[in-house]
Amino acid sequence: MSGESPSSMMRAAPRLRRRPPVTRRRRLWLFLAPLAIIIVAAGLTWGWYLAASIAARALSGWVDREAQLGRVYACGSQNIGGFPFRIVTRCDKAAATFNSNRPPLDVTATSVTFSAALFRPTLLHGEIAGPVTLADPGQAPIFVANWSSAQIDLLGLPSDPERVSVSVRQPRLDRVAGPGSGMIFQADSADVDGSIVQGSARDNPVIEATGHFTAAMAPTFHPLLAAPLQGDIDAVLRGFKDFSPKPWPVLFREMQASGGGIDIKSLRIERSDAIVVGTGTLTVNKNGRLDGVINVAVAGIENIVPLLGIDQLIGQGIARLTGANGSSGQALSALDRLVPGLGGVVREQTNASLIDDIKKMGQPTEIDKKPAVALPLRVSDGVVSVGIIPVGVLPALF
Repeated sequence: MSGESPSSMMRAAPRLRRRPPVTRRRRLWLFLAPLAIIIVAAGLTWGWYLAASIAARALSGWVDREAQLGRVYACGSQNIGGFPFRIVTRCDKAAATFNSNRPPLDVTATSVTFSAALFRPTLLHGEIAGPVTLADPGQAPIFVANWSSAQIDLLGLPSDPERVSVSVRQPRLDRVAGPGSGMIFQADSADVDGSIVQGSARDNPVIEATGHFTAAMAPTFHPLLAAPLQGDIDAVLRGFKDFSPKPWPVLFREMQASGGGIDIKSLRIERSDAIVVGTGTLTVNKNGRLDGVINVAVAGIENIVPLLGIDQLIGQGIARLTGANGSSGQALSALDRLVPGLGGVVREQTNASLIDDIKKMGQPTEIDKKPAVALPLRVSDGVVSVGIIPVGVLPALF
């Protein structure tokens, strides 16, 4: 390399160096990559079986908890799957015996499936496939329930439950045997959620319960329920010692003994021709019946009063005064026979007078920009009344 100085030759020298071979490094990665995949797969498999065992114990615990309450469940066949990211348990030809009912009740369902996420095995999501039948033990079904979907979510361990949610779409209950066969209840949707908001399941739990329903009808129970209803309720239940497996009547006895009660945070029930909203507080007396006041506002009260059956009470009074046999409706019909149209006049005058009296007892207000009347509903030993006018009776809690 003539003509170049030693210094320039030294500067050019690094350009002539070659990088070391990478063959060993590549071979090392070819070995480590499959090993990493095997380790991850093994860890995922171990995690799935661990989570599956936790979910299985949780589900078994819930079943045992139900058994302590007299509700015993069984499966025709059962299988577990869902690997790798979920745990799924399916019970086909599910059956249950509700020994807590008097008389006992047998329940069957097409299938029940519970699943849990791999990383949250104590949150169980259940789906129940209809139809579900209800029957006296060893007898043909009396009731059949069906829906487009029915789901239940259970959060927490059975010994320390945190939340229970039930969501049903297009539910319908029919009586298929005996007197009064036909539709008993139907709705577009019904949702119920209960969660512990203070304390714990083992120590003075405070439970918040919410409910929501749309297009609900139960015409056989009351004329007010013969038209589609939608509604929401949010209530808080205080006074339980704990939430260990025990029947609801026992829990309500604890509530009564501790001076607890039910706080209705909000209530809204709506028909096409009326709306009722309200809040209030109820307590349980020694007879197991409710006492308290619910402050309500009613829009469309003139459409509700005729359905309360006050005219039927008048008819009963007429029947007693005249010594007539039969129902109150027959007594009013007897008035029509005596003087044509008199029974109808009694009905109309009774309801018109009652509507006027209720409006005078309340205060004018608005609901959704509609005229309404605000007034207290008093509950005394389960009897609900507006002033001295009884409008309904609530069942005893124990």
